[in-house]
Formats: sequence, C-alpha cells, structure tokens
Amino acid sequence: MSTAIYKKGQGYWTRQMSTVAGAVLILLGALWISDLFLGTSWFGLEPIYWRAIAGVLWCAVFGALLYGFVWVRPRSVDFLVATETEMKKVNWSTRKEIVGSTIVVICLAAGIAGFCKAVDLVFFWFFRAIHVLDA
Repeated sequence: MSTAIYKKGQGYWTRQMSTVAGAVLILLGALWISDLFLGTSWFGLEPIYWRAIAGVLWCAVFGALLYGFVWVRPRSVDFLVATETEMKKVNWSTRKEIVGSTIVVICLAAGIAGFCKAVDLVFFWFFRAIHVLDA
C-alpha cells in the first residue's frame, strides 16, 4: 500500500479537522495508557520511562492508523471529500436567525419550567389542605 496522499487537493478542511479531532483522541489515549504504567518498574527502568515508552508507542501506532485512514485509504478519503462537497451545499442559518431561535427556545423552556412549578405548588397546597402532607 502506498503512503502517498490520495486525492491531494480535495477535501482539505474535512481532512484537517478529522486529523485534529483524531490527534486529540490519540493524545488522550496516550495519557490514559501512560497512567497504566504508573507503578511499573521492569528491567530496572524507572516508571517514568515505561510511561513515556507506552505513550510514544500509542501515538506512533494510532497516528499511523489515523494518517492511513484520513489521508491514504481511498474509501475513507472519498467519503471525506464527498462530505465536504455536501457541506458546501448546505443552506446555513444567519446569525440573526440563530439568535432569534435561541431566544425562543430559552423563553419556552423558562415558560414550561414556570408552568411545572405552578402546578407543583397547586398540588402541594391541595395535599397540604387535605392533610396528606405535613409541613
């Protein structure tokens, strides 16, 4: 299998953001795997060296897999290129529409919460009046 970049000029931003997200996950995995070697002292080496070896190996293996998946493998690259093409066709909302929709959602959520609180108080007063609840 070749290590050359497949369809080099296409899907640039989709590939870049996929690489960034994958790199963050790989680095978090490296932190996790290095913590597993916290108390390990094999062959006279300090635990810090085993943690470093584990983290570097993790990054190397999964970094190579990420490179192959995002930049080299034809099926996944074609998917990422097609995804970017489709995202360019999306009709994105304007800032004014998003702010208006957000205000409506927040007001509706506050209204529903207020209604639930009012119904709860009515039931509380009712059950207290018929001596089901002792306050």
